[in-house]
Amino acid sequence: MRFALYTFLSIILILPCYTYAAEEEATGSEEESAPAKPSYYFLQPSIVVNLKSGGQFARIDVQLMTLDEAELENIKLHAPALRHALILLLSEQKGKELKTPDGKEAFRKVALTAVQEAIEELTGTASIDEVYFTSFFVQ
Repeated sequence: MRFALYTFLSIILILPCYTYAAEEEATGSEEESAPAKPSYYFLQPSIVVNLKSGGQFARIDVQLMTLDEAELENIKLHAPALRHALILLLSEQKGKELKTPDGKEAFRKVALTAVQEAIEELTGTASIDEVYFTSFFVQ
């Protein structure tokens, strides 16, 4: 009888500790699996370039997105180099291709790769996750 009483008391004392540890594990994994909050940097002023096919020009407004808010300062610091990479890339494009939705999307993908390579060269991390055009004008 005494053994049963000690066993019962041990279970009552240990069970809350086990339950608390299980709750801590569940809470910790929820925080780790929470989606990252995006941060944006607006490259200002607008990028304006002459296009490759002569007599045409493009004007674009660009927003850079990062999922690591701590990297936003690096993006701000190196904004001139990122603008330079985009200006060189855009000036090599043909206006006729950039006027189509498919052409804009293809350029967006190439631009993302270009700014990721530029920021990685400067900081050691490719901290830019997306490039968005908030204005795109070709004439």
